[in-house]
Amino acid sequence: MERVGDDVAFGLENLAWPMVAMRARVPEALEAVGLAGFEGRRSTRLSGGEQQRVAIAGVLAAKPGLLVLDEPTASLDPDGAASVFAILADIRSRRAATIVLVEHRAALAWPLADLVLALDDDGRPIDVGPPKDVLRRSARKLEAAGVWLPETAGAARRSGADPSRRAPGPLGSIPILELTSVRFAFEPGEPVLRSIDLEVVAGDRIALVGPNGSGKTTLLRLALGLLKPIAGEIRLGGRDPRRLAGGELARQVGYVVQDPELGFLADSVLEEVELGLDADQVRYAHELCDRLRLPLERFGDRSPYRLSGGEQRRLSLVTGLARRPLLLALDEPTYGQDRRGHEALVAALDELVGQGSAMLAATHDERFVRDATDGRVELADGWVATDERVGAA
Repeated sequence: MERVGDDVAFGLENLAWPMVAMRARVPEALEAVGLAGFEGRRSTRLSGGEQQRVAIAGVLAAKPGLLVLDEPTASLDPDGAASVFAILADIRSRRAATIVLVEHRAALAWPLADLVLALDDDGRPIDVGPPKDVLRRSARKLEAAGVWLPETAGAARRSGADPSRRAPGPLGSIPILELTSVRFAFEPGEPVLRSIDLEVVAGDRIALVGPNGSGKTTLLRLALGLLKPIAGEIRLGGRDPRRLAGGELARQVGYVVQDPELGFLADSVLEEVELGLDADQVRYAHELCDRLRLPLERFGDRSPYRLSGGEQRRLSLVTGLARRPLLLALDEPTYGQDRRGHEALVAALDELVGQGSAMLAATHDERFVRDATDGRVELADGWVATDERVGAA
């Protein structure tokens, strides 16, 4: 629906709730997911994570007896994910509803579960039972299948950017991306970004972090010339990205959007993978498909829209990386990925950045920040709140 309040009320209307009861229940449901006062907001102006919270509020509003949740925290910041699981824990403790949850965030999901069903790549059960029993019996099988286990942590792989490791880029000393005093607003008087200064050079691996609605996706779209700033200057390879021809922009940037389906153009996975590539890029794209566990002999004839959420994300990563672009602009790149998918992506990104590319990734996944990036830039209230990179002011 156009407005947030109407969206949350939609299910209640279909269940013929009285108007007075709906008007009382909608703000309660929004407050429960951290969106108090959002009733009048336009749904299309929300961030992906905020839209996810609205969807959850709409499901919770009618107080159903059965909740089926498929990766409900995929686009949420850590506080938002914790809030959703706090709600689910309360529902569980009161036995107010049966909860069926599909979730990769094992540390949050396992303590909530009375019963765990673990599936392999082909959908066959690895084990089923109470969480402690499943871990005791099948921990090795689960790890071999790439399932994240609740105690899986691992030491930090990177501790900060090392300028000496930065790869020489094709532009020489010219920064790949420069944002200078950039401001942006969708509507007058409501700035999303107030004044952003950011420089990205070859060899950089930068995590763009911050709460839902802080402007991470907006910043990526501005950097690629997909939005026009109301003030400030943006340079991609020394030029205004909005003035680059589409083909030239595609050669310089690999953009992986937050919702994979929005980026698909072809009718089959094979056509999607090979679209617009030369022979060398096609060979590399096929190699990436194998490395990211999307082999074309199995998936090539399938429609991109018939893949699972995690498979769609891996397909979008293949198409984003296949041209070996100058800048990798990634929006929630690890959505729906198990441990093997995560490790394969980190290895592929290491390879590309080591050859002279740079990466700017908007993410809430602290494991990805730890494993795949050298520094983090945190957005809050439209500003760069912190810039934790070597040499950053």
